[in-house]
Amino acid sequence: MSELILEAGRSEKNYVKDLWHYRELFYFLSWRDILVRYKQTVIGIAWAIVRPFLTMLIFTFIFNRVAKLHSDASIPYPLLVMAGMLPWQFFANSLTESSTSLTNNTNLISKIYFPRLIVPSSSVITASWIFSSLW
Repeated sequence: MSELILEAGRSEKNYVKDLWHYRELFYFLSWRDILVRYKQTVIGIAWAIVRPFLTMLIFTFIFNRVAKLHSDASIPYPLLVMAGMLPWQFFANSLTESSTSLTNNTNLISKIYFPRLIVPSSSVITASWIFSSLW
């Protein structure tokens, strides 16, 4: 068990060390977010694949067929849409989840000490795991 010392200026110097010390909390919070997010859906974790695929189909139909916007002949349009859409969805999802994570975990934050950066970072880890499953 490590010793907890609260003194002025110590937190900035040892913040990375504290994050490493609480690395299991990253794992548990990320795993909890994944389970909660897909437990209430009918198709479960497959929703992480179905949602971007359906969005790609809609974008392809609207922009390629209706608006007559085409890509280079060497790149298929659905691939172009997916290449632009996935990084944007990762960014948007990470930003949304990390901004609401502190209010969603208020009881955890107010009861025990741990580096507060773990909570929004675990949301980004969850989003990166979900989007890495698409590749």
